[in-house]
Amino acid sequence: MIMSMKPPATATLSSKYQIAIPKAVCEDQDWQSGQEFAFIPKGKGMLMIPVPSLIDLQGIAEGADISHVRERHHKS
Repeated sequence: MIMSMKPPATATLSSKYQIAIPKAVCEDQDWQSGQEFAFIPKGKGMLMIPVPSLIDLQGIAEGADISHVRERHHKS
């Protein structure tokens, strides 16, 4: 059985070190214009991770067990 594989989306680095993310990738990931990303080195590659907004993080730890959390005090 021959399985068809979708070719990977590609982009070319410009002379100004910019890359346009293919529209299909943005739509598939629901990324929006102006969204901020973090770049994390991974071997010879790079992970590109969207940075969540404060609104996206609101309530993320609701109900978390903090009984074993200790405060860290920094000396001035």
